[in-house]
Amino acid sequence: MSPVPDAPEPVRWPDPATEVDAPDPAPFASSATSPLDAHAMAALLRSVGLSDDEIAEARSHRHLELLAIEHLVLPETPSHDLAEISEATGLSAELIAQMWRSLGFVEPRRGDRIFTEFDVGMLSTIGRFLDMGMIDDDLIVQMARVIGSSLARVASALVDAIDPAEPTNHHLGATEHGDDDFAAVAPVLLPTLLQVMDFVWRRHVQAEARARMAREHAGTDPDHRAVGFADLVGFTALSQQVTAHELAAVVDRFEAIAYDTVSRLGGRVVKMIGDEVMFSVADVRAAAEIALTLSETYRDDDELSDVRVGLAAGPVLQREADLFGPVVNRASRIVNIAFPGAVVCSEEVHEALADEPGLVWKTIGPRNLKNIGRIPLFVLRREAVAEPDHANHEEAEHRRAERRAARVAEIAARREERHRRRSAGEDEAPAAPTDGPEPKET
Repeated sequence: MSPVPDAPEPVRWPDPATEVDAPDPAPFASSATSPLDAHAMAALLRSVGLSDDEIAEARSHRHLELLAIEHLVLPETPSHDLAEISEATGLSAELIAQMWRSLGFVEPRRGDRIFTEFDVGMLSTIGRFLDMGMIDDDLIVQMARVIGSSLARVASALVDAIDPAEPTNHHLGATEHGDDDFAAVAPVLLPTLLQVMDFVWRRHVQAEARARMAREHAGTDPDHRAVGFADLVGFTALSQQVTAHELAAVVDRFEAIAYDTVSRLGGRVVKMIGDEVMFSVADVRAAAEIALTLSETYRDDDELSDVRVGLAAGPVLQREADLFGPVVNRASRIVNIAFPGAVVCSEEVHEALADEPGLVWKTIGPRNLKNIGRIPLFVLRREAVAEPDHANHEEAEHRRAERRAARVAEIAARREERHRRRSAGEDEAPAAPTDGPEPKET
């Protein structure tokens, strides 16, 4: 028997705080009693090789934080083009370009020097795994696609949290000292985020392995899932009335409630699709509880409108953390015919929970679903609220309308004040402290 070859040593990512020519964070540190030097951000940017003219231009466009991130995020300066990295790693230029596209980046063009020495080491390690037959090209491209799409969302959220131009109330380093506090955070921010992502990834791998073992030990079909969609009513109309930033605040709140509710009740958010959340869970009873709680939570929220929920159950195909198959299609079609605030379920869900205490079912007869055909559907309610009080529902809608109108007027007033300051050439200094937190712009 031939010996098993030793696995290649993993590539270690350099620590920007210690191994790369990153600035020492100490000179930029702040304290509660000592304000930062007014030139801390400029000093940080000079330390990574930027000129005073570049810094001044970024300051005029309010992009100092983004400029710092752009020049701190990579541990090395790109120095190789596609042909050079192909020769250095032994991988074909076609495979490297395909991996780059799968990660979500623009395909490298001939002569573009976009690859670093770290890229050489990483791709060389992948090449050795390929030579040993431990992985193949298809697996590499698949994992690149999953990693790229997931981390692109993380990157976008990080930049949103850093960009001072975004009209939100929760920015990294956003205190009374403004840019200078970000200068104190930036040198240690990236290494910390790398550690957090590594920790969270390990936790998710552990949870996924544990969940699969539990399903197998329980003797249940590991491919069986209850799948639900919750759709925010009136989102299209709302999007025509507010700005993109204000709409983003609505989506943020919608997502926050969805993630909190689904995770707390044992399910998993599969993905967010604009004004819609897709969730899944192995247990049908848990899926019903999630669906009912989502309906109730959004109904009672003064900031958002009702949701309609569609629920189906059966075997699904799981690939790259997403779900596919007829069950997913059924749930997606069911939500489109549900009334605001209603939870509508397929026949499989009804049969599984027909005798479950505390639940009340009402048949709405066979309905025609696009590309599926006519199938029997059922409305699910809690026993205590089997017949909804329409007067209370109308009162809640009236409260929401008043609250939204007040918010829109408040946002418009802020926008006019910002425009006035810019026109007058005034700096947008932070407002004086008030007795309470400033309301969110939703």
